[in-house]
Amino acid sequence: MSLEKLSANKSFGGWHKQYRHYSQSLNCDMRFAIYLPPQASNGAKVAVLYWLSGLTCSDENFMQKAGAQRIAAELGVAIVAADTSPRGEDVANDEGYDLGQGAGFYVNATQAPWNRHYRMYDYIVKELPDLIEATFPVSNKRAISGHSMGGHGALTIAMLNPERYRSMSAFSPIANPVNCPWGVKAFTAYLGEDKTAWLKHDASELMSKASKFVPALIDQGQGDDFLVEQLKPETLTAAAKQSGYPITLNLQQGYDHSYYFIASFIESHLRFHATHLNK
Repeated sequence: MSLEKLSANKSFGGWHKQYRHYSQSLNCDMRFAIYLPPQASNGAKVAVLYWLSGLTCSDENFMQKAGAQRIAAELGVAIVAADTSPRGEDVANDEGYDLGQGAGFYVNATQAPWNRHYRMYDYIVKELPDLIEATFPVSNKRAISGHSMGGHGALTIAMLNPERYRSMSAFSPIANPVNCPWGVKAFTAYLGEDKTAWLKHDASELMSKASKFVPALIDQGQGDDFLVEQLKPETLTAAAKQSGYPITLNLQQGYDHSYYFIASFIESHLRFHATHLNK
């Protein structure tokens, strides 16, 4: 699989690079960013944190706004930031910001016209890591994290594939998408009217029934405008209690849904992941 390098910037002794490639899963060109810490230049294979962003975002938001590179360089952890959906003129789209391009929800669509391109689950779980591990000096020690829609993706993907990830974390995740407007709209379009198909992509549903555990850290701002209607962190707390799932869920007073919130707590998330990646 050929890669086209779009940019390269030195950062904290490592390198932030952006690439384009053709995705077999998504049937279109895709872009991703990777931060390689300085340890990756010394012949060592470093562990990887995969980052999934939220609605309307791309690979650029986290890498430019979160301020993660300094701690990643210290810890010797690579970061891969994927795009949030397939892109292109022939890729199905919607007028709303919460469906279509920029809003893939990290599922494999089964309904037309979305099923031609929208297979983000396969891309994140298999195709992108295979490409990263075959191309860059990284190991198969993986962690996964994300924000909002990406927090939903990180939690559900890790719980569906506990053997692939050492740890998972989320900022402001859509915790119960089968019961919130964003999730109902997306799942109806991508997965159809049968709500039983939605349940395997709902973090609260998965957590309540889990028997294999991936260590989890979640931060939620209490000043988040989407807290009550869309995010519903209390459903994760109830689900974890039901199954005995080992999660830490921090409610942060005054913080909102923005990257100011993510930048405030990204260091604790990176250190949490490094602890598990380095075991």
